[in-house]
Formats: sequence, C-alpha cells, structure tokens
Amino acid sequence: MKGPERLELALSLRREGFDLELDLTLPAMGITVIFGPSGCGKTSLLRCVAGLERHSTGRIALGASVMQDSQHAIHWPTWQRPLAYVFQEASLFEHLDVMGNLRFGLNPKRLHNKRSPLAKGVGELSQALSPKAALEQAIEVLGLGALMKRHPQQLSGGERQRVAIGRALATQPRLMLLDEPLASLDSARQQEILPWLEKLRDTLHVPMLYVTHAQSEMTRLANTLVLMEQGRVRAAAPIQEMFAHASWQAELGDEPSALIDAQLHERDEPWGLVSARFEGGAFWIRDPELALGSRVRLRVMARDVSIACSPPERTSIQNILPARVSAIHPDHHPSQRLVRLELQGTPLWAKVTTRALNALALEVGQAVWAQIKSVALVS
Repeated sequence: MKGPERLELALSLRREGFDLELDLTLPAMGITVIFGPSGCGKTSLLRCVAGLERHSTGRIALGASVMQDSQHAIHWPTWQRPLAYVFQEASLFEHLDVMGNLRFGLNPKRLHNKRSPLAKGVGELSQALSPKAALEQAIEVLGLGALMKRHPQQLSGGERQRVAIGRALATQPRLMLLDEPLASLDSARQQEILPWLEKLRDTLHVPMLYVTHAQSEMTRLANTLVLMEQGRVRAAAPIQEMFAHASWQAELGDEPSALIDAQLHERDEPWGLVSARFEGGAFWIRDPELALGSRVRLRVMARDVSIACSPPERTSIQNILPARVSAIHPDHHPSQRLVRLELQGTPLWAKVTTRALNALALEVGQAVWAQIKSVALVS
C-alpha cells in the first residue's frame, strides 16, 4: 500500500548577516506551522519553497515531484510549482468584484498545460477538477457566495483574506504557503477567519505551510510544528508531542500547558456541559454547541492542574482523573516545580510549589489524582 506523500526540504540560503540552513521531511497533510520570532527565517523558508529565492540550494520535493535539486540542476520556476502563496496583504484588484478576483489567472490552458504533469496530487482540490469546479468548491468551502458582486473596498479585512485564499485554492494547488495571513487583521477579524482556515484544513485536505509568530494561531491550527531560530530548525514534530516535552514549554508560550485532541461524546443539557473524550479519559467542558462526534482541541494550563494523593471529596472541581507522575522538572523559580502527569498515555502538566512537592513526597511512578480546574477549547 502506498504511504502518504512527504514534503522534503533540504535548503541552504546565504545572505549577508543571515544564513538559512535546514533539512526537514514533513507530512504532506494538515497544517505545518512554521513558528518563531521575527527574523528567524520563516518567510525566507516559504520563499525558497515557492522558487522566489534563486540563490537557494538544496532539494525540494513533494512526493515524486522534485521541484528543486541542485545536484541535478533542477530548479522549477515559480509558475510551474504546484503551489499557491497567500501573503499578509490580500492584494486584490480594486477594479474587479469578488468573482472577478477569484477568476483572475484561471486560464484553463495555463493550468492544464503548465501543470499537467502534476494533475494527480495531494488533496481533493487537485483531483483533476475543471477550473470552474475548483472555483465553485473554493467559493463553497470559504463561504464566499454572498460576496460575489462586492468590490474589495466593500469587504472587511477578514473577507478580503478569504477571497485571497479562495483565489489561491481555485488554481488547484498541491501545497499552500501562507505567510502570516492574519498579521494585518485586528483581533476581531482574526477570530472571524480562523474557523474558515480550520474548515479548509479539515475539508479539502490540501497541505499547508503556515508562517506565524502568534501562539494563538499555532495552538489552534497546527498539526505539525516547526520551531525556528536564527535560520535553523530547533525542533519539528506533531504539535502534541512538542507540548509534551518540558524542554520546549518556554519556547511555545508564557505558561506551560498541554494540548489534547478530543471528541465530543455526551451532553449534560441541564448544566450546559458536554463531555470531551480523549485517550486516557474525558473532560466536562462548557458546551460549544457543536454536534456530538465533533473533533475539538483542548488546552490545559499547568497552573490550572493540582495534584492529590487520594481521591478528593466534596470539591467544586468537576474534572478529577487518575494519573501517574512521569517526570518532575525545575521551573523558572526554585519555589516552583513542573510535574508531568500521564492520563493513560495522554500527558498533562501541573505546576506546584516545591514545598507542596516535598509535603506530598511526590516521586516518578507514583499514582495520584489530577484535579483540573479549567479546560480551554481552542479549536
């Protein structure tokens, strides 16, 4: 059986005062978030993948399609690469309405002749759809139907970016590159467009490389996380694995936390709660009014988890689960310790004082009870 396609990125780019050097193999599925501070090389990485950096050397391959291989003098121009690029600014044509912007560049001869060797690729959008069908699919998935006759100046920032993403999707890419697409939007518009990005990820299955330095976007969207610093890759792994390691917690946010993918299972309608099941247990959370069976992503902050050595009684905390101590790490201050708990395979973090750790005589391997005061729904 043929395995899933992979994206190979072995790149070197030399500039005055800055070098990009990386060797990555990524799953060609879901959203891979390229995360790190400004100036660490995130956008340079996307530009290399897009073929916009002519001085980059190395190898870029998506499955069997080798777009660049310096050893064999292969370097496809940008227009021939089976990808679409979405920038920070939507860059729509002001004199065209939404439909005109979406149709721009959809020349059937260009799409089928220049990209014909790549017609069968990753994602539903690339399965030999006609340009018209691909455009209709993009309109439906991104909810653009009501905007067709509007001009860009009549759109909100979030709507403009949805149109820009729709225009990119209509070209039937096998890979999408998104360079901080929410950076120019205010918080309200960011919250408006994030659900559409989730729908795009979960419905069309077109793999994406998504650049951001915003933790909220990273925790909500990423399937795979690439952590960059000064032109180098510090770590790359599924996002839950990254959050499961104490050594990366300081890089991923201000507060240690765990990310857990779960499925809505049971409603307690009188109290407005729903059970979210995951490997290792279930949490009661505030009902988000999604259908039972829906997949959700939960975030549990270490500061919201306490530890008991015996089953707590008569407590207001609703989520109390059996756990086992799997590791104990120092925190930023000697008065604090970071305790990793295992809920039958699902990691959880608890931040406790060193005095409490000593009073409870906690040690690795000990069976305890985890008391979770708060669970946040991030996706």
